[in-house]
Amino acid sequence: MKRPVRPATPHWTEVAFRLLPFADAASADLPLSQLLRLSLFQVTVGMATVLLNGTLNRVMVVELGTPTWLVALLIAVPLLVAPFRALIGHKSDTHRSVLGWRRVPYIWFGTLMQFGGLAIMPFALLLLGTADRFEIGLVAATAAFLLTGTGFHVTQTAGLALATDLAPEDKRPRAVALLYVMLLVGMMFAAFVIGGVLIEYSATKLVQVIQGCAVLTIILNLIALWKQEARNPVVTAPTRETPDFSALWQAFVRDGRNARLLVAIGIGAMGFAMQDALLEPYGGEILGLSVGATTGLTGAWALGSLIGFMVSGRLLARGWDQLRLAGAGLVIGINAFLLVLFAGPFAAPAMLYCGALGIGLGLGLFSVGTLMEAMAIAKTETAGLALGAWGAVQATCAGAGIALGGLLRDFIAMLMQSGEAPASAATRASGYATVYTLEIALLLAGLAALGPLVGQRRNHAPDGEDLQGQPFGLREFPT
Repeated sequence: MKRPVRPATPHWTEVAFRLLPFADAASADLPLSQLLRLSLFQVTVGMATVLLNGTLNRVMVVELGTPTWLVALLIAVPLLVAPFRALIGHKSDTHRSVLGWRRVPYIWFGTLMQFGGLAIMPFALLLLGTADRFEIGLVAATAAFLLTGTGFHVTQTAGLALATDLAPEDKRPRAVALLYVMLLVGMMFAAFVIGGVLIEYSATKLVQVIQGCAVLTIILNLIALWKQEARNPVVTAPTRETPDFSALWQAFVRDGRNARLLVAIGIGAMGFAMQDALLEPYGGEILGLSVGATTGLTGAWALGSLIGFMVSGRLLARGWDQLRLAGAGLVIGINAFLLVLFAGPFAAPAMLYCGALGIGLGLGLFSVGTLMEAMAIAKTETAGLALGAWGAVQATCAGAGIALGGLLRDFIAMLMQSGEAPASAATRASGYATVYTLEIALLLAGLAALGPLVGQRRNHAPDGEDLQGQPFGLREFPT
């Protein structure tokens, strides 16, 4: 008598569920394979972020000799679009089309803009390095950064809203969180791969890397979009009535608690982001690290953020309050900036890498906590608006922080400039140190802004309800 054949255990699926944060977002309606395929658009966004905020700012500052303040402004150019993310989300919520798609048109045209910006970017950067073509290169680089940034802001906002449409109601919180995990995974792998390719820098390799990323963006986003959104002409009927954006936005921020939350998000985002345009130049200019080694700093930052998402998923499942989680992220960030601050005087690259890892870990905890708190005030029909509001405040303040960091670094260095050659390294380090000290102060201010919100939550809790003991679910991260 033969024994019944047992079905093979899906080993890799079990591994994914065990190790990947929020992997239990999968369901019968939205299997893990489909959700991971959809998340490929986040991988391309992470890849573009590494290029803009990591590799290219190091290359422009150190290899091309572009002023740090100008590089910081170029990196901040894509953030001009960030304040409109809430509007983009609202437009995808209320899109009118006879084809019956709400999210796909925004993701597709965002992909095309992202591809176009990356396609012209390497040649614009090469023109920046020539004295007689600098002005043309500056205009072209500005256009390239703006196209790329606009593309991934549009793609990301509509893509996250599409995930909330596809996921069952009880799985939507974890589905959106999983997409953010994949963003960090994409950033981490892109940083290490690009860093490995550019260990021995050359202009030809730079062109190949950026254009390869452009082609990969089109391919991965096509795979991500394929047969994801079902056509529904009733939902996108041109004749239907749609709510006014200004009325929805005013209702969203009218509550003083909501406005304070957005302020706390903005302060924290600026505090974490001022170093984005400085971390790799700091490693190259002060510690003498190579292009590949400094790109590894971005990889360490992304790895720390991924760990932050893993930890936050487990802590929230055990009943942690999301605002306390965000506060813990700010505390970790303060200590990480102290490591970065002292890495220069001690000439310790290991301290710099640990600091970059800690910055990512703190940002991961802070982002998850504040995103879930922001989504707690959203309704199902305004998922795009809620995601856009959180992204708009965070990205706008982050962009302002990036620009301010570069300007402040150069301004401090200019004030302390002397004609003595031995003093030049110390002068440059003083500019960086000033920015890192200001970031620590901003994170402390973020803690002060978050504190009263925890108290308000307790005061408004229903009688007998223990908010600290609530399990992680739709209440903590609704759509």
